[in-house]
Amino acid sequence: MRTATLRTEHDHPELVAAALRPDNTASVRTTAQDGAVVTRVERETTGGLARTVDDYAVALRVADRLAARAAQTADRDDDTTP
Repeated sequence: MRTATLRTEHDHPELVAAALRPDNTASVRTTAQDGAVVTRVERETTGGLARTVDDYAVALRVADRLAARAAQTADRDDDTTP
């Protein structure tokens, strides 16, 4: 079995991890830990591991952008509350 653990820091790690949670499978597990997003990927082959990590990286980038946008929207909503 091949494994990779990826740890990335984000302004809103809980939101990023939540956005990635639907992608969790038996071979991919993402959590928010200590201000970071931590993902463990486990695959049978090196090629499979590389493809899964590549797919994850694309999803991570999108999740980070969505989390930033959600946080901006929440901040704007807070600013307009009387």
